[in-house]
Amino acid sequence: MTEPETAVQHPAETEAAPHDPHDNRRQVLYWRLLARLFDPEEQAALESASLAVVEDIGLPPALLDPGASVDSIVQRHPELAAEFDGLMVPEPDADPTAGPDADDTRDRPAEVRRAALVSKVLLNVFATGTGAVSAGRLARWQSDAGWLERALGCSPGDLRGGRAGGRGAGPSGSGGNGRTPDLSRLIPQIGPELGALEGDLVKRMHLREVLADPALAARLTPSMSLIEQLLRDKNNLSGVALANAKALIRRFVDEVAEVLRTQVEKTTVGAVDRSVPPKRVFRNLDLDRTIWKNLTNYSPEEERLYVDRLYYRHTARRTTPQRLVVVVDQSGSMVDSMVNCTILASIFAGLPKVDVHLIAYDTQALDLTPWVHDPFETLLRTNLGGGTDGTVAMALAQPKIAEPRNTVVVWISDFYEWRGEPLYDSMAALHRSGVKFIPVGSVTSSGRGSVNPWFRERFKDLGTPVLSGHIRKLVHELKTFLT
Repeated sequence: MTEPETAVQHPAETEAAPHDPHDNRRQVLYWRLLARLFDPEEQAALESASLAVVEDIGLPPALLDPGASVDSIVQRHPELAAEFDGLMVPEPDADPTAGPDADDTRDRPAEVRRAALVSKVLLNVFATGTGAVSAGRLARWQSDAGWLERALGCSPGDLRGGRAGGRGAGPSGSGGNGRTPDLSRLIPQIGPELGALEGDLVKRMHLREVLADPALAARLTPSMSLIEQLLRDKNNLSGVALANAKALIRRFVDEVAEVLRTQVEKTTVGAVDRSVPPKRVFRNLDLDRTIWKNLTNYSPEEERLYVDRLYYRHTARRTTPQRLVVVVDQSGSMVDSMVNCTILASIFAGLPKVDVHLIAYDTQALDLTPWVHDPFETLLRTNLGGGTDGTVAMALAQPKIAEPRNTVVVWISDFYEWRGEPLYDSMAALHRSGVKFIPVGSVTSSGRGSVNPWFRERFKDLGTPVLSGHIRKLVHELKTFLT
């Protein structure tokens, strides 16, 4: 009889590999983060273990202080600023096809350090607590939110401002290592959440008391949430409080206008008009064409090119007068879109040969065209809230359409209308007359928008689908029409 075969086992199959202590440390830090997010009460065991980890890896214990802002930590430890930048962006050299043995190459001490820094940013931003909020606390939260945006590869304000386009925002930012989130999906979801958190903090402020104190008002950083509250409450303010509110609105308008103006100016309006001779100035010099046309004058002996004629680029643009009619629903649900589009209308009003008209409405309509060049004054004349009856706005808009083929009507609303069918019929008539009709559900900075499905389906059937999302989409549509 032959003896039974004895299976030869690999040592790794008979004895479990020891658990990496760095993994234990990282788990302690993340368990503490979760405990703090869901229960503000201190968990003694997790706190003491986390403190031991942080001190052992050479990070300041202040990282574990929920009351310490990231700004204050970076001021005391400037070397940490570079570590927070891009902290949550996937490493570009991560190989998604790597096998299980690739884990052996991980820099585990660096992962523990990253876990401590990530925990600090997330805890400061997402653990907002309850109760009244001071101007200082709002300012600290806005600063910490800026550090989170930097950690995600964006600039401060990008996610709350809807301008996400940083290192982690595109498809190339997707993590293939299984440990870092896919930021191309994560970033669009974080923006609205940050906006909602900021809005909640603003609502919990005693805003009128803060505005009445110039020292406290100076600590406020203007944001869409704050501007919404100021616009809602402006009729209840007076004196110093009203002056401070106007100053904050002006600052915010100027900041947003600078961003939007850059987006508008990226695309040139109109085709090149070659019937107009080019200006013979240095900035218009066509160097490549000049060299090419004068190559016959090259002297091999002297190794010198003699230029007997300079060539210049044509820069004059052929444009036809266009009329832009912007109709904005000023009900409470459309504040974000209204602020953005009011500013955008003022920018287009500054372009040559573009005649801009602005109408705001709820159950009544207001022609804001006389102030369209000044979005600050325009916003001060709005009255947020109330129902929506677009037919009153249509009654103001229709007389402004003299040449349908040269007119674009941008209608910004969630289209939850009191008299939906009559309004849609008049919109369809505009479209059939040759007007470029652009229904816009939302052009938000950070908030979510919804559109009446009844209108959405009919606009789609009409061939004018509802435009929603980032304001860059609207800028592109308008630039295409005005070209």
